[in-house]
Amino acid sequence: MILTIKGNTEKRKPQLLKLCFVSVLLLFANIISAQVDLEQGLGEPSQDSIREPRPAEGRTDNKKVKLKGDIEQYQIISHAYDTTFVDTTLSVHKDYKFNYLRKDNFGLIPFSNLGQTYNSLTYNFESTALMPLFGARARHFNYMEVEDINYYRVPTPLTELFYKTAFEQGQLVDAFFTTNMTPRINFSIAYKGLRSLGKYQHLLTSTGNFRFTLSYASKNDRYHARGHWVTQDLMNQENGGLDDASVINFESGDPEFLDRSILEVGFEDAENMVVGKRYHLDHFYKIINNNDSISKNLLTVNHIISAESKYYEYQQNTANTDYFGSSFNASNLSDKVTLKTLYNELQLNYSNHIIGDLQFNINDSYYNYGYDQLVIVEGETIINRLKGDVVAVGAMYHKQYKGFDLSGDIGANIAGDFDGNYFKADASFKLNKDIEAMASINHSSKMPNFNTLLYQSNYLDYNWENDFSNVESQQLAFKVVSDRWATVSVDFSTIDNYIYFKGDPVTGQVSPFQNDKTINYLRVRLDKEFRLGKFALNNTIEYQNVDDENQVLNVPEFNTRNTLYFSSHMFKKALFLQTGLTFNYFTKYYMDAYNPVLAEFYVQNDREYGNFPRFDYFVNVKIRQARLFLKAEHFNSSFTGYNFYSAPNNPYRDFVVRFGVVWDLFL
Repeated sequence: MILTIKGNTEKRKPQLLKLCFVSVLLLFANIISAQVDLEQGLGEPSQDSIREPRPAEGRTDNKKVKLKGDIEQYQIISHAYDTTFVDTTLSVHKDYKFNYLRKDNFGLIPFSNLGQTYNSLTYNFESTALMPLFGARARHFNYMEVEDINYYRVPTPLTELFYKTAFEQGQLVDAFFTTNMTPRINFSIAYKGLRSLGKYQHLLTSTGNFRFTLSYASKNDRYHARGHWVTQDLMNQENGGLDDASVINFESGDPEFLDRSILEVGFEDAENMVVGKRYHLDHFYKIINNNDSISKNLLTVNHIISAESKYYEYQQNTANTDYFGSSFNASNLSDKVTLKTLYNELQLNYSNHIIGDLQFNINDSYYNYGYDQLVIVEGETIINRLKGDVVAVGAMYHKQYKGFDLSGDIGANIAGDFDGNYFKADASFKLNKDIEAMASINHSSKMPNFNTLLYQSNYLDYNWENDFSNVESQQLAFKVVSDRWATVSVDFSTIDNYIYFKGDPVTGQVSPFQNDKTINYLRVRLDKEFRLGKFALNNTIEYQNVDDENQVLNVPEFNTRNTLYFSSHMFKKALFLQTGLTFNYFTKYYMDAYNPVLAEFYVQNDREYGNFPRFDYFVNVKIRQARLFLKAEHFNSSFTGYNFYSAPNNPYRDFVVRFGVVWDLFL
């Protein structure tokens, strides 16, 4: 029985594309007044660069950018105030990042259609979070969090255009623009949109990520403020994967079924979506400026406020009881859960050339997670909402001492319904010009995600209210970085009270469980590139070992990516070419399965997947500030066997040729 408390059946009306178009028109109307002469410059950046400046290859279209170092004035400032600059070079690492997520996705395997989810081949249990996450984690790979938003500082307007073909009647576009209206005021606007029909039945993806940022510094440099507004709309049609008969037909390699649209799927009337919006402000005031003090003291007070509202919804026209069990309603199913959060943090930061950098902070997290109805299952009433405030305190420290770079971060919840604490310490040391060694230790204790604590659905077996213990994890990590030899990283984690999804032994339906055994998890990763003339072999190899009595954390033992490529300037250096072959492979393991009702992966120990090679051939070209990418993806699919899966019953992609471009325009 479902007792509705409050109804809200208003359909989503995505207007982000129109909004972006109108905003860009208004924005370009002010370009002339926004330009700043490069020779005048923007002054020195407030933070050190996290990498050594390097000149960009090729030339720029902007006549003002003539000098070798001018590109370094186009600064990108991260959430953590680390500063880099726009990089227009072409490298194999740019090829790795030329994808839907726009970052290196080693350790992930995508589903067949662009914009769907990814299955994880590796995990990192380092955490400094004190609050539960929303849930529907399979829908969040492309959801931009606070730490994913950058801010900018540029001498002239900058535009970046990203385009890549998708699968069947679709494209992926990411358009970005930023300018400094004055040396002290910058704003940026961006929109990433995707529509892709996919090769299989009922697998349309339609997503949009709109971002707007604004940053400001006062004339006396005492007050700094920056903020962003982000709205996101991520929709995926769901088909439940191939049915059992179609799995046999797929693996047979029968030419009749190479047209994937004729393969039967579980259902063709469902979709799920994550929709969110966030307003974020981060500002600080320098009470004591280091320019005012002979002893180089700096005292600042910082305030951060972030308000976010998001919801996850699963819709299905007709209840599929064969897949998900009995349901309250036979048709027009709609499961919708919302989360509203308001985060406030106050910081006091003190810096001294002798003591180092010290911060004390206190924060309050308001949360309101839940549903608009009560659910009664077998006479038991499941609550509809988790709501409250959590107060936490913390401290951070950073110091450079005799060649060592030391930092620490600690935090704990001191009031509210959720207990939690964490500790993290890092140390690094530069042994010589080539070798740097790093070590870190991390402890984390926090409540599991909201959707494991409370969930409601039209499907009877997908309703629960749990009182789980905190997930406890400890990680010890080491890393050695050397351009000459190799980069080697090792981390060892222990996890207690691990939360996972798995088929219930009674109902057979997926639900959350808490592991009663300790998991020991070791990862070793090696990165090395060998060069011989214009040829290079780039290697990433990862070894993993899990000691898990209950087999609830499953990963492949080996995961590798190797790229053999050729690089050369051509046509009197007017063009820079990179072409080569990329090989991806991971060993067989009990790959997690995907559940569309929850948008979560769950443990299965029935069949192992993996042990299939993936070869990609690419030709990438840089002409001035434009980088063009052409790739024949998984071209070996037809002759190495049809055993390639991203998840059980969800095949990986067949051979396809795709192309795209990234173009930086300095106006």
